[in-house]
Amino acid sequence: MRNIHPNTNDAYRLLHNGALALLRAEQQGMRVDMEYIERTTAQLTEQIDELEAVLKKTKFFRHWQHSRGNRAVNINSDVQLGNYIYNRLGFEPVKLTDSGRGAVDEESLLALGVPELESIIKIRKMRKNRDTYLGGFAREQVDGYVHPFFHLHFVRTYRSSSDRPNFQNIPKRDKEAQKITRQALYPRPGHQLLEFDYGALEVRIAACYHQDPNMLKYIREGHDLHADMTEQIFKIDKYDDAIDGHAHLRSAVKNGFVFPQFYGDYYGNNAADISGKWCGLKTKQWKPGQGVGFEGAHISDHLCTHKLGSLQKFTDHLKEIEEDFWENRFPEYHAWKRRWWAGYKKFGYIDMKTGFRCSGLMERNDAINYPIQGSAFHCLLWSFIELDRIMVLEKWNTRLIGQIHDAIIFDVSPNELDHVIKTIRRVTTQDLPKAWQWINVPLEVKGDLFPVDGSWASESTKV
Repeated sequence: MRNIHPNTNDAYRLLHNGALALLRAEQQGMRVDMEYIERTTAQLTEQIDELEAVLKKTKFFRHWQHSRGNRAVNINSDVQLGNYIYNRLGFEPVKLTDSGRGAVDEESLLALGVPELESIIKIRKMRKNRDTYLGGFAREQVDGYVHPFFHLHFVRTYRSSSDRPNFQNIPKRDKEAQKITRQALYPRPGHQLLEFDYGALEVRIAACYHQDPNMLKYIREGHDLHADMTEQIFKIDKYDDAIDGHAHLRSAVKNGFVFPQFYGDYYGNNAADISGKWCGLKTKQWKPGQGVGFEGAHISDHLCTHKLGSLQKFTDHLKEIEEDFWENRFPEYHAWKRRWWAGYKKFGYIDMKTGFRCSGLMERNDAINYPIQGSAFHCLLWSFIELDRIMVLEKWNTRLIGQIHDAIIFDVSPNELDHVIKTIRRVTTQDLPKAWQWINVPLEVKGDLFPVDGSWASESTKV
């Protein structure tokens, strides 16, 4: 840890040049379809009113209202909802929050198997789509364009943030919300949107810190860690994404176990997330014929066959998987975490390979994750700055219009498309590692190209 010496001059220049490049993206903005927003807002309002009317007639809601006396019920209040279902109705939480309360996120509520909770989840999603996303576009648009702000001085990890509207909060995992939201956003007339995303950037940058030989081998030789873990967690003889259900389970393992483990989560939360959210097993005891489809039957059939027919048994199984993951599969990564945390406790700060220093009070997961998250974003920011420089130098009609996490969004002139894509690939995967030689793993990017004059929700082409 002490071998990394922060270079504050380089760090300052990165943020200074980044602020200028992002400012040009802010000025460009993105076109919005106000007619679509007004029409969809009215439709969502009607659907919300109908769902609320049905919910208020249920015994569940009437009892909730009675339990609050003269105080109004607010179905958007996590505190009210958590108090009612766990303290009043006596449900046992599937998982707890950091403060020790029963969790009321979507996965936790769905796992309880209460139809009224599913209605509340739908209402909350519709309201967020209407008020936060579409409403934000409508409030912030000027002459049919939104100009999101991008900031480089608010986040402790030295990542970026966005507001008015929050461009980085546009849904991606919830496909329905993503379609509703992105359908409102367009390129300039005659242009097309292009989204280029770094693949597994934080995993690759983490490897530059911990240097675990097994992880480096996975990255350098292109092996599929998520497929290997899918075989181990679900006891599949051979992963094959052409077989019914395999690809879905790989996504479950990737987002419900591997990445959460990297960021410090534990097997109990992973088991609840994978079984409930991803596998559709909403009860604690599983029977044949339940959950998502798998190999011509259901996932519960497969799990029961392998003596994993309940949440408790699956949780115990993941506990063993977690121990093997860190003790046998990635022991050096595990050892690095211990060393890194010990270094922070000794010195009171952590230094990033990109020249930044984080200090102040941090939890263990924060001290371990901040340098990875910050450095990964700085890779994107370096690429953004260089692409912006080339855009100005070569006088492109194409524009960079924003960034979301590990992705850069472009408003592309079709006659420049081939040159722009070639330049993006060179800058992001070749020029960056040459500039920062501590990057000793290959970098990958993938692009999604949307049709000319098509919305951001249109069917895209891989480039």
